[in-house]
Amino acid sequence: MRIRNDIIKVYKDVHIWVGILSGLCLFIAFYAGALTMFEKPIERWASPPSQLAPAVPLERAPELIAATVAAHPEAARDYEIRITPTPDTPARMLWHVRGERRGEVTSFAASLDGQGRLRTQALEKTEVAEWIDVLHQQVGLPFPHEVAMPIMGIIALLYCVALVSGVIVLLPTLVKDLFALRIGHNLKRMWLDAHNALGILSLPFHIVMALTAVVFAFHDQFYDLQERAVYPTAIEWGREPPPERPPGAQVLAPAELVRQARLQAPGFEVLAVSYQSRGGVTQVRLEGVDPRHPIRGRISTLVGANPYTGELHRDDIPGRHAGYETAIASFFSLHFGNFGGLPVRWAYFLLGLAGAMLFYTGNVLWLESRRRKERGQGIVAQRRSSRVMACLTVGVALGCVAGISATLAAAKWLPGRVEDPALWHRIVYYAVFLGTVGWAFLRGAGRASSELALFAAAATLLIPLSSLAGRWHLGGAWFAPGMLAWVDGIALLGAGALVLMAAHARRRARLGPRDSVWAATAKRIAATSPEVREAGHPAVH
Repeated sequence: MRIRNDIIKVYKDVHIWVGILSGLCLFIAFYAGALTMFEKPIERWASPPSQLAPAVPLERAPELIAATVAAHPEAARDYEIRITPTPDTPARMLWHVRGERRGEVTSFAASLDGQGRLRTQALEKTEVAEWIDVLHQQVGLPFPHEVAMPIMGIIALLYCVALVSGVIVLLPTLVKDLFALRIGHNLKRMWLDAHNALGILSLPFHIVMALTAVVFAFHDQFYDLQERAVYPTAIEWGREPPPERPPGAQVLAPAELVRQARLQAPGFEVLAVSYQSRGGVTQVRLEGVDPRHPIRGRISTLVGANPYTGELHRDDIPGRHAGYETAIASFFSLHFGNFGGLPVRWAYFLLGLAGAMLFYTGNVLWLESRRRKERGQGIVAQRRSSRVMACLTVGVALGCVAGISATLAAAKWLPGRVEDPALWHRIVYYAVFLGTVGWAFLRGAGRASSELALFAAAATLLIPLSSLAGRWHLGGAWFAPGMLAWVDGIALLGAGALVLMAAHARRRARLGPRDSVWAATAKRIAATSPEVREAGHPAVH
């Protein structure tokens, strides 16, 4: 496909500068977003073991509810019955009590011991998985949510522009360069090939992420406008009226509600049954998943049910939404990757990591292009702006990786030791992140790239080491047995990859071009030919 050179140049400039402005924030969003694909397994891995007796059978749930409500009347207002207890929800019955501070909620679990006596426990739920999701949503910005989200929306809009301009720039050479990966002395060509391959092969994924991120960022504004323009009189639009209680009818037990759900919606797996009672009116919602159909929640969806008959609200059932609701559910589901089961989650995980590398390679490509351009002008040392961008690229990328690894490892140690684990997860992350960025500026990108890659590897290695400490009963940590050990396995693979990156960065710093920001020392090059300079020949003084 032929496009005029002047048009290509305009779109190339747009692509470069939009990418530079948004790339570092998008690296954090994609790396953290990749980890959110396994939010529930991470929560289970990081949750302290429960001291309660094993959960009673689902058929005995009414007995457990009656005993709990008698001892804790506040639980009657809002409680849930878990179908399959897990480490993060370790009991059959849970209820939540709101604190005085905004967003403060304490969760309690209840069980019956071998003698039928009630046992309760306040849950020390880890906040680390939720914190990683906040980093993803707010592109790493340490601002309140209502401030960070509009900024994220602007970054997502820049992301859309970068995608369009990048595709236009690549169109003339798409067929020739798509699968080319030329590894050699020409660093610019190598990084360009990697960048193009990552971008084009995952383009549909990036289009979905960019468009959905814009909508999520301006979610409240869109809904306010929609209610004024489309539903001006429907103040209670989307809210189901409370069900009427037939004379003499009783609220169905959880086991019966689950049975009714299986009959009415085959394939919909119920995870929990939630009861809410206000002013003598009871409402029931079923939390569940159906991998065959899109859902609106990140992990699960809610289906309303009549508490007296068990009849499900048809429009809530995955796959049976009305046209508008189907479109909205599909929109959410494409972003969250909550369809298709585990294979899709793994695919989104790998695409998220590839997306993070796309933004990293974009910055490296800009730095290499800048070096070659400056050499052509007779400049033998890169400008301060190039050195600053190199330090930011190394510091932000590896700071994000190390910070998330450190706060994950801290999840094994914080519960029971600090009053507010959520706050401490933030402190750990930002302390590591800012320290890493500062080190990159102190040492320079050339030396810091290998040092910080090793530091990130060590921080990632702390994840399985913390689990081992729990297995050996050291320092109060705990071990998550069984399938959750794969979290430690993935961390080991990540640490190994970072060690390889450190070795490559060290070799590049010693043997690469001396006029590059990636060189270990900033030496001036003699007036030799460009070929000698490019090869890193020791013609320096």
